[in-house]
Amino acid sequence: MSMLYLDNAATTPVRPEVLEAMMPYLTQWFGNPSSHHTVGEAAANALTDARARIARILGMRTSDIVFTSGGTEANNLAVKGIAIAAQLSRAATRGGHIVTSPIEHESIIESVDYLTRVHGFEVTRVPVDRAAKIDPEALARALRDDTALVTIGYANNEVGTIQDVATLAAIAHERGIPMHVDAVQAAGWLTLSARDLGADAVSIAGHKLGAPKGTGLLAIRGRVPLEPLLHGGGQERGRRSGTEDVAGAVGLAAALELAEAEREEASARVTALRDRFITRVLALVPAARLTGDPVQRLPGTASFTFAGTSGEAILLELERRGVVSSSGSACAAGSDEPSHVLVAMGIAPEVAQTAVRFTFSHAQHGSLDVVADAVAASVIAVQSGG
Repeated sequence: MSMLYLDNAATTPVRPEVLEAMMPYLTQWFGNPSSHHTVGEAAANALTDARARIARILGMRTSDIVFTSGGTEANNLAVKGIAIAAQLSRAATRGGHIVTSPIEHESIIESVDYLTRVHGFEVTRVPVDRAAKIDPEALARALRDDTALVTIGYANNEVGTIQDVATLAAIAHERGIPMHVDAVQAAGWLTLSARDLGADAVSIAGHKLGAPKGTGLLAIRGRVPLEPLLHGGGQERGRRSGTEDVAGAVGLAAALELAEAEREEASARVTALRDRFITRVLALVPAARLTGDPVQRLPGTASFTFAGTSGEAILLELERRGVVSSSGSACAAGSDEPSHVLVAMGIAPEVAQTAVRFTFSHAQHGSLDVVADAVAASVIAVQSGG
């Protein structure tokens, strides 16, 4: 039986064009870019070219691009690196303040928790409404004279709600506070232009848009002090030591270019498919409730709760019918706890545990009616015990 993969927010397959771009740097030109010989210099040139191509898409300087092992490392580097650098610049031994939200990815949550435990930072989590939106006025009220950083996700990985990060960044900048944006889920769907976002630092993961797992970057403006997390040979202008993954950087650049070229057409096409799918699921399943903002949401995300029905049981039944989806963040898979995102949105924990998330790819074509029908059949099967 063929499987329909609808868990693209967790990861995507490597695009053939990306793999083709990477192959020379996995085979013929495999050198260490820090080596001063022909093979090493070829790798170094490829790394420089990939950095420049990515910088053009983001509208930032080539020197602003720091290659990482993925979105988690990029988020850790941004949150810890900016906050600790600010703390050190103030000649303080303890203290400082960070503003975030309660619906962020686990890599943000755990980084902030680390700073509170180890470095004495205080944190304010600006609440979200039932659509997972942040009120800009609430953000403004949360800022303090000692706020070192505001870190907010561009688009939520579970429900797809898009934040007005440009407005939030402008509020932070009025107080002279740097703004970090986790754009891991937004990359490929939304603009990444630094001018549009107003961000000082942006995190991206390659495997969300057709590059391999283990590739990513932090784009951070040169004026923002950054304390490195990894120490060693001083690669990446001293901000991230370790021999660079040249093939991965080339693949990430290729994937970003492809996604940017296709972004407007793919977003419009997938949004139309998604909206029809949502309408059909809500019509066929009385217990279904859409989660996240109904309009300001990622084109490829449709997430629901099914009160009174086990979300995990629905997922198993869907897979038996040939549809692969998820209950939410892949990084929290296996947890018995309800989604922290849904709970922060005001959804009861017992209802949050019924969540199912469908995430579509940029290449999605054709009607999703068969998937909606499978959802309805799966809910009926679970409710009837069959």
